[in-house]
Amino acid sequence: MSKKAIILILNLLLCCGLTFAEDVQKSDLQQKAEAESQKGNVAAARSLFIRAFDDYVAKGQMRPGVECGAKAAALYHKENLYHEAFEFLRRVDASIEANASKAGANKSALHYFTTNERLQMYIKMRKADKAKEQLGILEAHANASGDEGIKNDLLYNKTIYYYTFGQNDKGNAVFKEMADKLTAQKEYDKVDEVYRTLIANGRRSNSASLVAQSYSSYMQWKDSVSALKSADEIAALKKQIADNEATIEDLDSSLTARQVIIVSLCILAAALAAALVFGGIVLMRYIVTTRKQKKTINLANENNALKAKFISNISTQLDPPLRKLDSRQPEVKALLDFSEHIQTLAKVENAEADSIELEDVQVASFCESLAEQIRPKLKKDVNFTLNVPKMTAPFNREYVSHILTHLLSNAAEYTPEGGHITLDFKKRGPHTYQFLVSDTGCGIPEEKRDDLFKPFLEVRDLTKGDGLGLPICKQMALKMKGDLDLDTSYTKGTRFILDLHS
Repeated sequence: MSKKAIILILNLLLCCGLTFAEDVQKSDLQQKAEAESQKGNVAAARSLFIRAFDDYVAKGQMRPGVECGAKAAALYHKENLYHEAFEFLRRVDASIEANASKAGANKSALHYFTTNERLQMYIKMRKADKAKEQLGILEAHANASGDEGIKNDLLYNKTIYYYTFGQNDKGNAVFKEMADKLTAQKEYDKVDEVYRTLIANGRRSNSASLVAQSYSSYMQWKDSVSALKSADEIAALKKQIADNEATIEDLDSSLTARQVIIVSLCILAAALAAALVFGGIVLMRYIVTTRKQKKTINLANENNALKAKFISNISTQLDPPLRKLDSRQPEVKALLDFSEHIQTLAKVENAEADSIELEDVQVASFCESLAEQIRPKLKKDVNFTLNVPKMTAPFNREYVSHILTHLLSNAAEYTPEGGHITLDFKKRGPHTYQFLVSDTGCGIPEEKRDDLFKPFLEVRDLTKGDGLGLPICKQMALKMKGDLDLDTSYTKGTRFILDLHS
C-alpha cells in the first residue's frame, strides 16, 4: 500500500475517534504551537511545542507535556532531522522517569507516546527490523497501561506497520479487529467509511489483491451488520411503541384526573361564591363593630392618659406633705417611694421615643460605677462578677443606669450567702447590644412570670414594695427602642436580658 493511502487511513481513524489524549485544558503555548503547525510554520511550531513540553513538566502535568514532546519530535523528522528527533525523544523519556511517579501518571502510557513516534520514524525510513522492534515495545506499553484508548491506537499502528511492509493478511486481520470493535460500539457508519476508504486506497495503489481482500471482508461485514441493524431497528421500534403506549396511558389518566379536577373546581367555585356572600355579610358586621370598638379604645386610651396624669398630679401634690412626716417610719417611706415611682412611670409613659437621647458611653467604667453602688448591698460571700469589654456603646445613660441598678439591687436582695451575681455586656450585631443580669437566687415562680412587667395588678402592702420597679424598667427599655425580658431558659436562678438598639 502507498504511503499516501496509509496517511489517508490514519486521518480517517483519527476522525473515527481512536484517539486517547486526555481532556485537558490546553496551555497558551500549546495552542500557539498548534496554530503555527496548521499554518505550515514547522520550525516555529516545533519551538513552541518544546516550550510547552518544558512548561507542562515543570508543573507536573506529564500527560499533556509528553504529547507536546512527541509532536515536537514529529516536526523534527518531518524535515528529516532524525538525529535531533531521536535525541529529543530520549530527553522526553528521561523526564518521564524522573517525574511520572511524582505526578501520579502511568509511565507505560507516557512511554507509549515516545515509542510510537520512534515507530513512525522507522516506518518512514523503511527500516523493517527496527520498526518491528519498536512495535513490540509499543504493544508492551499498551498492555501495561490498561488504557482502552491506547489499545485501540495500537491496533491502528499494527495495521499501518503490516500494510507498509507488505504483510497485507496480517494488516487485514488487525483491521478487521478494529472494525469489530467499532461494530460492537454500534458505530456502523464509521466502519462502513473505513472499509470504503481501504478499498479506494487499494485501487489507487493498483493492488488487486488488497482490493479483493478488502471487498470480501467488507461484504461479510455488511451481511453481519444488516442483521444487527435490523435487530436494533426492531428493538427501537418496540421501545417507541412501548413509550407511546405509556404516553397514551398517562394522557388517559391525566384526562380522567383533569375531569375530576374540573368537577371539583366547579363545586369549589360554588362553595366560594356562597362563602363570599356570607363573608361579605360578616365583613359588614365586623366593620360596624370595629368602628364601635375603635371609638371605645380611643376613649379608653384617653381615659388612661387622663388617669395617669391625674394620679401623677395627686402624687406630686402629696409629695411635699409626706416629706414633712418622719421618713424613718416604714409606712411613710413606702408612701414616698410609691409616689416617686408613680411620677417616674407617668413621666416615662408620656415621653416621646424620639426625645430619648443616646450618647457614646464607656461601658466598662459605666458598669464598674454601678457595681460600686451594689457591692455594699451584697450578702456575705456573694461573688459579684463583671464580664464587660472595654468599648463604647450608644445608649441613654439615665435609663440604662436606672434599669441595671434596679435589677442588680433585686439580685443582691434575693441572692443568698455564698451565691453569685454576674453582669455581662455583649455586642450581638452592628447596632445591637445586650446587658445580662444573672443571679443564683430562688428564681421567679412560673405562675408570676406572665405578669412580671404589668403595673397595678394587685393591692399590695406598700412596705413590701409597690410592684412598679420592673414595669418602669420595661417602659424605659421600650422607649429606647429596646426591650427587657426574663430569660426563661436560665435555670440556675434568675436572669434578665436588656436589649438595646442604636
